[in-house]
Amino acid sequence: MNDVLEATSPATNLSGPVTCVTKVELRVSCKALLDRDTLNKSDPCVLLMVQTNGQWMELDRTEVIKSNLHPVFAKVFSLDYYFEEVQKLRFEVYDIHGTHSIGTRDDDFLGGVECTLGQIVAQKRMVKPLLLKYGKYAGKSTITVRVFVILLIISRRDLFSKSDPFLEIYRINDDETEQLVHRTEVIKNNLNPVWEPFKVSLISLCSCDEDRKLKCLVWDYDSRGKHDFIGEFYATFREMQAISSGNKVSWDCVNPKYKQKKRNYKNSGVVILTDIKLHKVYSFLDYIMGGCQIHFTVAIDFTASNGDPRNSCSLHYINPYQPNEYLKALIAVGEICQDYDSDKRFSALGFGARIPPNYEVSHDFAINFNPEDDECEEIQGVVEAYQNCLPKIQLYGPTNVSPIINRIAKSRTQTRYHILLILTDGVVTDMADTREAIVRASYQPLSIIIVGVGNADFTDMQILDGDDGVLRSPKGEPVLRDIVQFVPFRDFKTASPAALAKCVLAEVPKQVVEYYSHKAISPFCPITDLPTPILSPVATPTE
Repeated sequence: MNDVLEATSPATNLSGPVTCVTKVELRVSCKALLDRDTLNKSDPCVLLMVQTNGQWMELDRTEVIKSNLHPVFAKVFSLDYYFEEVQKLRFEVYDIHGTHSIGTRDDDFLGGVECTLGQIVAQKRMVKPLLLKYGKYAGKSTITVRVFVILLIISRRDLFSKSDPFLEIYRINDDETEQLVHRTEVIKNNLNPVWEPFKVSLISLCSCDEDRKLKCLVWDYDSRGKHDFIGEFYATFREMQAISSGNKVSWDCVNPKYKQKKRNYKNSGVVILTDIKLHKVYSFLDYIMGGCQIHFTVAIDFTASNGDPRNSCSLHYINPYQPNEYLKALIAVGEICQDYDSDKRFSALGFGARIPPNYEVSHDFAINFNPEDDECEEIQGVVEAYQNCLPKIQLYGPTNVSPIINRIAKSRTQTRYHILLILTDGVVTDMADTREAIVRASYQPLSIIIVGVGNADFTDMQILDGDDGVLRSPKGEPVLRDIVQFVPFRDFKTASPAALAKCVLAEVPKQVVEYYSHKAISPFCPITDLPTPILSPVATPTE
């Protein structure tokens, strides 16, 4: 499959708009597929399904690769990417027998796998076993899905003789394995073929290593899959960039067999690079794929205004058949964030309650009552800790949130970005201190989401959300970045959990980019200063 992420370079002036990545492109390969054919090997094809309104719909499909149990597909799957949504995907692999629609009774199902786009982005390279129906493993079959970033455009012209040429570019990995980066289209019976420009990320091309070897192969296409080898050459991205200084860059395309047998053989053509352009495009996904972790913390309001948890009218009442508003908001946001945290451990804090053993009021306590480790295993662990702590505490007050904001702002590292979800049933009582804490926190890798639970008047809470103006501390100092999003839960009471998550998380990618841009921090697997490579190689034939 192909590579790339379409991205826009983040603005360095934080007062201006910052555009984040909206497109991802995925590359797919498979290994050890089941062999369903009797005479030849399977002819695999991969369908990409997306879930829309609970229904699986086909988005796109790869080409069919003849007689191959370890296919590497050239087809690129291009999708819109939204950090704030759970985007469910399903990859289905079929052995194609006919020319009609794929997935009919004529074709054999070789296995499938479900995942989210967020999981692929967070892992950069996702390898999963293929499953048949009823969860049965398809032997040792696996599917690998990769996602990449940045733009590189290549075009070529002039090649060899009366052949049907196409070009393949492989990255040579540290373990000497080869990874297909791009396969061009076939130009039929043409002495001077011109391939269409295509996009490749620098991560995909050379893993951000300018001196990494690239193996380039030229083939004469055969419809039966038995392509004739024309020649090969090795290149590096550093060599390609030499054209920027006005130098001519070219490579001899050599067939090693001809070179051994023919005394006067020089090459099977010359590939000439005529143009290259680069542009810088650091994006949210650059940082995520460079190793930035999203750490999720929830802070829950345990003030007395919520009502006695034993009473069914309480906002903290645990109904065995219906989650309360606190749980609904927690699960909706947490399920998005957990895809971006490798250890799947989340901090869970409470405020406004009297806590054991002395039952003193605390505005910053771990709801698992372990002050040395406030983290819970996955979102389900947070849910269980919340339910277990309710009988052990006394709801009290007031509604002070600045202690928790200050705590999270201090626990920062450059490779970990924090999302703090504050769930509260009323307007904060330490508004001046909270404004001061938010201004201080805007200089740290932190985003704050506040969800108002219940039917209180939350008008004053809009002050903390900078959408209607710049939030300032009591001394008049403005925030560096707008890091707060406030939403009343009642606006989403009849909507799906996904709608709430989409609303409150929509600004997070921009906030992440703004923070690292302001700090002049490159992605931790740097993508260099990208101008956008546009390669125009010209291949000329020789005798």
